[in-house]
Amino acid sequence: MVYERCLIQGLCQEYFVGEDHVVLKLQDKKSIVAECHSVAKSATSLIVADYHGVSVSRMTELRAQAREQQVYLKIMRNTLVRRALEDTEFACVCPVVKGPSIVAFSMEEPGAAAKIVQSFIKDNQSFTIKALAIGSKLLESDQLKFLASLPNRQEALAKFAGLLKQPAIKLVSALHDVPSKLVRVLAAVRDQKKLNQS
Repeated sequence: MVYERCLIQGLCQEYFVGEDHVVLKLQDKKSIVAECHSVAKSATSLIVADYHGVSVSRMTELRAQAREQQVYLKIMRNTLVRRALEDTEFACVCPVVKGPSIVAFSMEEPGAAAKIVQSFIKDNQSFTIKALAIGSKLLESDQLKFLASLPNRQEALAKFAGLLKQPAIKLVSALHDVPSKLVRVLAAVRDQKKLNQS
């Protein structure tokens, strides 16, 4: 059995390569749970996934994408995940969390984590979804595509602005049409009078 030490998420952890054995001190566990609990309190959505079989380099890429999109990503044991989610609206996922997991919290846009995970799964078939949640609503894992399709804030505002603009455009168009129709009617009446006089 090969013994390694490596740095993950700023915590020094001990790994026995080939096994899922990770040694964390009690204080480290409490710190991880408190941090994750704090994040869960302000997050908009959550994805819990199984990362077994994904290479370290691919996980590094996933972390980089998550940072860019303001998605909180953390590898945790199931017991720590359940403790961290207690007394939060994401406690609904606790019954389905089994084994080591990676949690992804969308901090601003509800679909941000889902977009990253959906893209990541295309090239990493062993990365599987355990649970999805928006607020206190637990979603089926096959609803990842739905969650990823939610518009981000800018898209939602653009659609809203478009909806607000439509009545104004229709009103201006209608007001523009009234004088032009009146002018056409008056021109037709004038032409009719000229025909009648000749």
